Amino acid sequence: MTRILVVDDEPQILRALRINLAARHYEVDIAADGAAALRAAVDSSPDLVILDLGLPDLDGIDVIHGLRGWTTIPIIVLSGRAGNQDKIEALDAGADDYVTKPFGIDELLARVRAVTRRTATQEAELARVQLGDHVIDLTSKTISSNVRLTPIEWQILEMLLRHPGKLISQRHLLTEVWGARFVKETHYLRQYMAQLRRKLERDPANPVHLITEPGMGYRFKP
Repeated sequence: MTRILVVDDEPQILRALRINLAARHYEVDIAADGAAALRAAVDSSPDLVILDLGLPDLDGIDVIHGLRGWTTIPIIVLSGRAGNQDKIEALDAGADDYVTKPFGIDELLARVRAVTRRTATQEAELARVQLGDHVIDLTSKTISSNVRLTPIEWQILEMLLRHPGKLISQRHLLTEVWGARFVKETHYLRQYMAQLRRKLERDPANPVHLITEPGMGYRFKP
């Protein structure tokens, strides 16, 4: 069952959405401010977030940034801010869709269905990734030829594979895997990338899939 986290400081909207979503067999968690939303996202691991931008403690854009720091779960913004710049800012921050208040419940439910379908398709496409001679299953966390990875190797590899062709910065990788206090420890990444290449590349000394962009970060080339 799909779990949805609804974040809004208007009690009547929280109540209406909880009733309507539950009636359609979604599991629903609610939060009335940004800090509660970030805690709930960690605690309940929702499949989708419906987020108001005008929260009493944090701006919704900051909540999006906070979520995108560690998760790719889809986010639908539900906001009274109707300006194009607000929509652009939210989408650039990492939101997947934007619905303006006042809204029709049928339209919102259609957006929920569309986003969850799209996410399921993307997950299915990413479930099995070809890297050289190996097939990597990100769902079961297995690799053909019985290759074994450590938990940290899996974290780094998964971040690269889920963004094919995209440069992932050293700072982002270090923050996600070890924490913000380790952003200067780039030798950690060199060590683990060398280990991944030894396990996955045909010629670890001349990698063609796990690429270093000197001084910037790393990139997965399919």
